[in-house]
Amino acid sequence: MKLLLDEDEALNPMLSVTNLVDVFLVVIAALLIAIAQNPLNPFVAENVTVIKNAGQADMEMIIKKGEKIEHYKSNGEIGQGEGMRAGVAYRMKDGTMIYVPENEKE
Repeated sequence: MKLLLDEDEALNPMLSVTNLVDVFLVVIAALLIAIAQNPLNPFVAENVTVIKNAGQADMEMIIKKGEKIEHYKSNGEIGQGEGMRAGVAYRMKDGTMIYVPENEKE
């Protein structure tokens, strides 16, 4: 007892090729969805700051806040500004940093 589907495949081998094309389309769709939801993509998050070549003369910063992306490029000069001491940072033996703010009594 043969099924009608078996007879069709025996007569027309292109039906099995069509099934393979369908399988490949599903695989490609799954890969595209996986790439779109890649957690390693830094620009998926709402707010992101990326620093390239940190501490170098050609350092760059890319800042994304919501839909706005800003790009800053270093010109190699040391910046200056006005400010006041805010506290002290200590590096522990294990490499961690601890910040101790100073009391503001001015």
